[in-house]
Amino acid sequence: MANNPTAEKMAPYALLGMTVVTGLVDAVSFLSLGSVFTANMTGNVVILAFAIARAPGLSIARSLTALLSFLVGAVFGGRIMARAGRGSEIRLATQAFALEAGFLCAASLCGIGYRRDLLQQSVQPFALIALTALAMGARNAATRKLAIPDLTTTVMTLTVTGIAADSSLAKGSNPRLARRVGSVIAICLGAALGAVIIRYSISAALWLGTAISALCSAALLRALRAPDKR
Repeated sequence: MANNPTAEKMAPYALLGMTVVTGLVDAVSFLSLGSVFTANMTGNVVILAFAIARAPGLSIARSLTALLSFLVGAVFGGRIMARAGRGSEIRLATQAFALEAGFLCAASLCGIGYRRDLLQQSVQPFALIALTALAMGARNAATRKLAIPDLTTTVMTLTVTGIAADSSLAKGSNPRLARRVGSVIAICLGAALGAVIIRYSISAALWLGTAISALCSAALLRALRAPDKR
């Protein structure tokens, strides 16, 4: 089944929704799982370096768990997307996104009853780190293959750079400005929601991320099945 115009139009909106999930996941991981990122690997690698340098309050084990789990998730996503031929990228990406939703669902179940005071005394935080990082790795492998400009769903550095470097002030033409600004707003919204919700329940924040991820994947799948009116 080849991509159709409906699916191609829907894809940017689905990825914006998944960018909200990124903010939710990193709010949970950084604020409740010991100052570690499970979606943003740039930040996580830097934190790992800080931990190796024995900065207080950081853990080599937690950061390594996030990094290695993300890599495994990316392998899963990469194997799915490796089957993609011309015009089938979105269809296969929905499978990777469904895998993401599955890992997030498992993390949501694992997070039931979690308390931050268990951080040093339980394997539960490591399980949560691993499951959320697996989810984000699988998704990032798919979005990388889709290669929709300014919609990586995770990394905002180039997006923010593009807003400034391609602006009228820099004598640019402001290409895809709405999409770029939307990405930044989406990740900020997700992070803010996560920071509020985890005050009451980490599991609830992860359930919200699971629901958004599943809805985005379902919307893409439905768009793929829409009649091609070309």
